[in-house]
Amino acid sequence: MICLKIREANKDDIKDIARVYVDGWKTTYQGLVPDDYLEKLSYEEAEQKWLHFLHNENEAFIYIAINDAEKVIGFAAGKNNDDENFAGELYSLYLLKESRGLGAGRQLVSAIAKQFKEKGIESMMVWVMEQNKSGLGFYERMGGKEYLRRKSEFGGMLVDDVAYGWANISVLINEDE
Repeated sequence: MICLKIREANKDDIKDIARVYVDGWKTTYQGLVPDDYLEKLSYEEAEQKWLHFLHNENEAFIYIAINDAEKVIGFAAGKNNDDENFAGELYSLYLLKESRGLGAGRQLVSAIAKQFKEKGIESMMVWVMEQNKSGLGFYERMGGKEYLRRKSEFGGMLVDDVAYGWANISVLINEDE
């Protein structure tokens, strides 16, 4: 586990969040969605998406991971969920490619779970593209249980998504942080 600073994001962090989001998509989903879909992703549109998320989603929040060079290397977003079984949703988790496998994802998930718990939310779910094998493995190692399936569309291509859920998010909280 690397030494990171994890903190709640604000609007001043949106440019960094957009960069991690677009770069994360281009490395994670290469070969899983059409190339032209990935090529059309823009930092400007991502900035608008994440500003809108922070200000318009149901009780939305974002945490960022900052390395020792003060660079944002990842983020996780959470929001309230209207699913009857899981009151919170880990809406997004993205890390720069060079920062994966170092513990940043676990620390970000822990921060999201801790925020939910402080709000009285005890359960959480996340959607993952089924072809994203590293994502599926990550959530399984974190104790997520497969819950639902759906189809999503990206650039005219249908993909299968899997939802993982945690009935008790206490297992995700690292008290050392």
